[in-house]
Amino acid sequence: MAREIKSVAVLGGGTMGTGIAGLCAQRDCRVLMLDVSMEAAEKAMERIVSGRPPVLDDAEKADNITLGSLDGDLKKIADYDWICEAVIEDLGVKRELMARIEPFRSDGSVISTNTSGIPLRDITNGMPKHLRRNIAVTHFFNPVKVMRLMELVPGTDTDGDVIEALSAFCGRTLGKGVVHAKDTVNFIGNRIGCFWMLMGLHRAKEARDEGLSTEMIDALMSGSVGLPPTGLYGLIDLIGLDVMDFVGKNLAQNLPAGDMGADFIALPAAEQAMLERGQIGRKSNGGFYRINKLDDSSKVKEAFNLETGDWSNAEEVALDDAHSNLDVMFADDAMGRFCWHVMGGTLSYAADLIPEISDDVVNIDCAMRWGFNWKQGPFEMLDALDPARFIKRLEADGLNVPKMLGVMRNAGVETFYRNDGREFLGRDGNYYPIPAE
Repeated sequence: MAREIKSVAVLGGGTMGTGIAGLCAQRDCRVLMLDVSMEAAEKAMERIVSGRPPVLDDAEKADNITLGSLDGDLKKIADYDWICEAVIEDLGVKRELMARIEPFRSDGSVISTNTSGIPLRDITNGMPKHLRRNIAVTHFFNPVKVMRLMELVPGTDTDGDVIEALSAFCGRTLGKGVVHAKDTVNFIGNRIGCFWMLMGLHRAKEARDEGLSTEMIDALMSGSVGLPPTGLYGLIDLIGLDVMDFVGKNLAQNLPAGDMGADFIALPAAEQAMLERGQIGRKSNGGFYRINKLDDSSKVKEAFNLETGDWSNAEEVALDDAHSNLDVMFADDAMGRFCWHVMGGTLSYAADLIPEISDDVVNIDCAMRWGFNWKQGPFEMLDALDPARFIKRLEADGLNVPKMLGVMRNAGVETFYRNDGREFLGRDGNYYPIPAE
């Protein structure tokens, strides 16, 4: 008999926990939210109802949430179908809580851990087989209310009906775009997205040496290639250099041998100096950009010069036709070289990660569109560029042809998608229907 989720116990009242609890309550699910104390749970509820913006669209839906503490009320999880752990991103804390969950939950319940990159196998190592059969990763993107992507990751022992139940509930009830990932470091979205960011910081140093400004680099890494207007530096300001440093250290420990990302796990020297003096982004007094309030109370956006350490008014950049679309990667100038190294490198990286992080191109493309707001996923971009043209450039540069581009060439086909996007190229060289969402 298939499992069905109608009620959710959320363990942890931080940003992710309140986001998940609030969304479930908004969709009329019965929710239990437990935090370290009742006082902490009540403060979490305040953020759900009265935050800026509130998590709930309808304040009365807060009646769907019951509060409690992890120490005093953990036994109550026995009455809930899905136990969603959403505590801090710390392996030891997650493992300790998982050991406490197992004696109290009901036999038919499913468990998930919300993590952005800790492998599930590390969390469940040595845990009872009954727990390992009933657990998966549910990686929601923040803010949960807004971001469509949810990565669903089974463990080696996870029962199929656990994945079916979580996929159905998160997709149909919560309205998420569910992407099926594998138990690898950073899963899909963050594996590719963080590669793009960290490698972008390193390649940007070369671009600045060729005369490109911070603002020009962000203009190239936004609309011209179909990425959000924050660009590279603006996105890292939003995330925080401290977070990127943490991501790099996690990658250093968990990337497989020979991975392309291993060359970019440490922050470049200028960015490391920014981190050390606390210039980490929007949550500090600025990062690569800052908003400066003038004496007349007006505000001006300023950009930081990483070479001189000076601030100046941020310039508006208008790209010409030759540099305002994906073909910029083939432009024979500093802008083209930068885009080829960063975007071309990222597309190559994605094309080499099947079947390591996903079994197909569709899950990767959806992850990047839904999780990072890319207009097109990596394989959709390759189709737009012409994969044969891309391969020719790789070979001209003496670079290896990534796995999925090799599959395409060996199959004698020209695109990853065909039939108006209704079919995709599998890793066996055959086309298959796009799965229904």
